[in-house]
Amino acid sequence: METVTITMKNAPALYLEADNVSPDAFAGKKAAQIAELSVHEGNTTSTLGKYFDVSGDAGATAADTKVVVRGDVKKVKYLGFKMTAGELVIEGTADQYVGAWMKGGKILAKGDIGAFAATAMKGGELTVEGNAGNYLGAAYRGDWRGMSGGKILVKGNAGSDIGMYMLGGEIIVNGNADVHVMTHAEGGKTIIKGNAASKLGGQMVEGTIFVFGSIEVMMPGFKPNGEVELEVDGTKAKFAHFIGDMGERHKKKKGVVVYGNLYKKI
Repeated sequence: METVTITMKNAPALYLEADNVSPDAFAGKKAAQIAELSVHEGNTTSTLGKYFDVSGDAGATAADTKVVVRGDVKKVKYLGFKMTAGELVIEGTADQYVGAWMKGGKILAKGDIGAFAATAMKGGELTVEGNAGNYLGAAYRGDWRGMSGGKILVKGNAGSDIGMYMLGGEIIVNGNADVHVMTHAEGGKTIIKGNAASKLGGQMVEGTIFVFGSIEVMMPGFKPNGEVELEVDGTKAKFAHFIGDMGERHKKKKGVVVYGNLYKKI
């Protein structure tokens, strides 16, 4: 695998939309060609080389390419946009839409990431060593298609509205999560190792939520359904089981009504 390293040299005054920073966009290009790829600051289109030093040539394909992003990129959006293969390592804190519409490959964010990361994700892996912002693995605003595949691991905390309109895939948050987890979900799984604020599973039709810590306010649409012992992400424990959201219409599979599942560690 060939490695391309881009290092911030001129931080943007406005937010920089860098949707060309991915193994897919870099594949088959020399460093000089990568530096000529377009980026957008406000309403101005410029080149990646204006803001970043570029070293190393990409592999022949996305799968053969690793991209390392260094420097202050807290005002840079869309890193790893529509990735299908390869690797992306972000060594600092990044802004919104990291891994948005991702289909494959691996992204490692060593700092924090902003809102709307992994929007409508279909595959691949996103690992965040810091905290994640709001709308992680959610649908794009105005759309109903959220995350449908892949895996997200957040080692810190996550914001509000994670997994909104989730259809599949898995989100694991080792820390705490804010309000509105898996709202409108029709599939997928979210594991919260810390505490959850409130409004989990609102208007949820199908899917699964696990909470290891406390739940500040339980949604009234979830009905107790006994207790169960499970192994979740390598931990065996007893959970209180709830089904819901009872205020929604639920489909049947083989004549049995399918509900969303919420498990709270006892």
